[in-house]
Amino acid sequence: MAQRHWWQDEVVYQIYPRSFQDSNHDGIGDIQGVISQLDYIQSLGITTIWLSPVYKPPMVDMGYDISDYQDINPQFGSLTDFKELLMAANERQIKIVIDLVVNHTSNQHAWFKQALADPASPYREFYIFKTATDGTGPNNWHSIFGGSTWTPVPNEP
Repeated sequence: MAQRHWWQDEVVYQIYPRSFQDSNHDGIGDIQGVISQLDYIQSLGITTIWLSPVYKPPMVDMGYDISDYQDINPQFGSLTDFKELLMAANERQIKIVIDLVVNHTSNQHAWFKQALADPASPYREFYIFKTATDGTGPNNWHSIFGGSTWTPVPNEP
């Protein structure tokens, strides 16, 4: 018999913090708002919260354009608030799974900036850089937001 994994028996509730619960009345949901609803979430039988990104971004892509994986978007609160969420959820036996898109950093992320600044940078390997031969993109891929998925890099050959 195959071994069951912890996540196979969980009741998961996804929270997009920005629109979930606004605790400070600024019109934007936040981590304290999530904390304030943990008892209700628990009463629904939820055992795991899937938390959409709360990392620090420039907010070009609604929080998925992460510039710092080690800090919290100030719109949502602070690292102290996040630690409080983890402790409060744990007290209720609610797991937190954080939505982490590791292949989608912001152009403001330190690694991307270093990759752009120096073609020999080891961070260059973290991203896909392609050189076009005819002045267009390396392929015909289009973004769902419109236009090419490729952006020319200044000073590239």
